Amino acid sequence: MNNKGKLTKWLYWFLYAVAVILVYKTLDNFSAIGAWIKNLIDVLMPFIVGLLIAYLLYIPCRKLESFYRKTKKPKFIQKRARGLSILTVYLIAIIILGIGINFLMPIIASSIIDLVSNIQGYYNTLMVNIENLPDDSILNNEMVLDIIQSIQNIDLKQYINIDKIAEYAKGVINVAGGIIDFFVAIIVSIYLLLQRREIMEFFKKLGRAMFKEKTYHNFGKYFDRTNNIFFNFLAGQFLDGIIIGIITSIAMSIIGVKYAVLLGFMIGIFNLIPYFGAIIAVVIAALITLLTGGLGQCLIMVIVVIILQQIDANIINPKILGNSLKISPLLVIFAVPVGGAYFGFWGMFLSVPIVAVIKLLLTDYIEYKNSLQNEEA
Repeated sequence: MNNKGKLTKWLYWFLYAVAVILVYKTLDNFSAIGAWIKNLIDVLMPFIVGLLIAYLLYIPCRKLESFYRKTKKPKFIQKRARGLSILTVYLIAIIILGIGINFLMPIIASSIIDLVSNIQGYYNTLMVNIENLPDDSILNNEMVLDIIQSIQNIDLKQYINIDKIAEYAKGVINVAGGIIDFFVAIIVSIYLLLQRREIMEFFKKLGRAMFKEKTYHNFGKYFDRTNNIFFNFLAGQFLDGIIIGIITSIAMSIIGVKYAVLLGFMIGIFNLIPYFGAIIAVVIAALITLLTGGLGQCLIMVIVVIILQQIDANIINPKILGNSLKISPLLVIFAVPVGGAYFGFWGMFLSVPIVAVIKLLLTDYIEYKNSLQNEEA
């Protein structure tokens, strides 16, 4: 047995022993293990956030670096193409973030406070209008009144008020680890982007040392394909959410919908969740528009938003994502609620690319087995 085979066998038994110990300790003292994992995640959070930032900015940095390297003059740009590409991407990101904070967030915060403060008045106006409807109106029936009564019983001020908004903002800051951890994450992402070639070379050498050539080749192939699936999905969904949020806000403003920017921003965020996000967002936006603008405006808004979402689903989103996922809608319907049930928002958000990767592996495995059977036949 050669040295590579011995190393692989030793590593296999070592990892097996570690796995047995971990399973035993986890079952023996589950609460302590859970607390230890939580603390570890808290410590590593800046590095995880930095890795995510570097991952999302990798493609823009790579394209800009290629552009700078092709620049003939001055030579300074060619020699420092990587650093300049990273600097350019971060400057653009800072500008976009600054515009959002200065112009978008005050409007959204003001709309939330105004909506919560006046929700009872909107409800009373809606009830008066319903009571004045003819007896044969579709809205003047017990089922509709029960639904509206249920909406009234939801105490939004319990969940959305100035104090709660401050608590939510504080919670977001705590998850990120505070301002210091945020800057650590930025620095980590910059170093990852600067040294990405060296990091990848290290892992390639490690893989060649640990595995046989065929195993290493297959691992590299699936790593690249999985990476493309996740990157295209993450970057595409974020970009698509921004586009649909802007378009919807403009369309609602033209219609005269109150809180158009808030509702458009909400629809853009919910659009990150495949399939179900758009449905949930339209229902919430319709209820708010019904309260603030009446039935006529609500129907117009729903029709316009559904048309925009169909344009997004059939034209914009496929153009952004390309053919990277190649997944059936049936699998999406299955993956999203299961991911959400066990892992919350992030489970709903990441379940589709994870299922796409599993489908890729299963498809290749089936084709490989079928090819072996055909050769034997």
